[in-house]
Amino acid sequence: MRVAGSTSSSSRVGGATVRIGIDLGGTKIEAVAMDADTAAVCRRIPTPHHYIATLDAITRLVAELEAETGRTGSVGMGIPGVVTHATGLVKNANSTWLNGRPLLADLEARLSRPIRVANDANCFTLSEAIDGAGRGLETVFGVILGTGVGGGIAIRQRIHEGPNQIAGEWGHSPLPWMTDEERASAPRCYCGKYSCVETFLSGPAFERDYALLAGAPRSSQDIVRAAAAGASPAIQALERYQDRLARGLTTVINLLDPDAIVLGGGMSNLPDLPSAVSALLPRYVFSATVLTKVLLNLHGDSSGVRGAAWLWPTASENANAPRCSGASGLSGPGGG
Repeated sequence: MRVAGSTSSSSRVGGATVRIGIDLGGTKIEAVAMDADTAAVCRRIPTPHHYIATLDAITRLVAELEAETGRTGSVGMGIPGVVTHATGLVKNANSTWLNGRPLLADLEARLSRPIRVANDANCFTLSEAIDGAGRGLETVFGVILGTGVGGGIAIRQRIHEGPNQIAGEWGHSPLPWMTDEERASAPRCYCGKYSCVETFLSGPAFERDYALLAGAPRSSQDIVRAAAAGASPAIQALERYQDRLARGLTTVINLLDPDAIVLGGGMSNLPDLPSAVSALLPRYVFSATVLTKVLLNLHGDSSGVRGAAWLWPTASENANAPRCSGASGLSGPGGG
């Protein structure tokens, strides 16, 4: 696993190791301080949509965690993009105010220490492959369904990043087998292209599709409640989402053939999503039987931030690391 940042060992203060993880999402920043012996200390704040304000917020979160634990920690961070090895600049972030910025260098200067940065979907996948839903499986594909759509590949509990640092970025491949309606209504993705999987499977995309069906907007949570009450447009929106997810993941299975696909992000909380998608996959996958498991993440909304903290040590050092239980999870779909 290659990540941006230092290769030095994690911080040890008073004989104890403290690892700080930061998950920089499109709607929230989550932070955790943890070691092998104590419960995790967690914080969560809204994400400022401005670069300098984001730096300020992360710096403040680290200071608060260290003040509460009384120890200085190593810092690992997951971001919705990557820090390019050649330039040190962020690329491919759907939080577009990060793109082209020297995030790693700026944070290292502010925190006066080396840090490590990786794609947030890779952090999520690492956490779930080590001791989450994909524990014990050789190849795990982690899926983020939230403000954006991302993915990561873990092979034998190590992240596969690739020379272009885009391994797992299925969200910016075209949705397979598009209908005429989907082609006509496909919005332009922030990446500049049309028909990206992200524009059909993100939280905002789900709400947009419902509005097309019902003629009026509704939040993701309200759509789920309406479907449970039998409202036809809401049921149709859920069924369309399930089918599109199955089509999108078919490309992943045909190319990678993973042992498991682990779903995460706010949209993974849609009711019965893993079972519904599993039932649809045989319709599309190039195999008479589909043995790939579609699983809900085990560590909930804290999986990404746990994986960020683990960017420092080896997986074997953290098999029993605590779950981030101090922060309230997202109560429904649509977060990220």
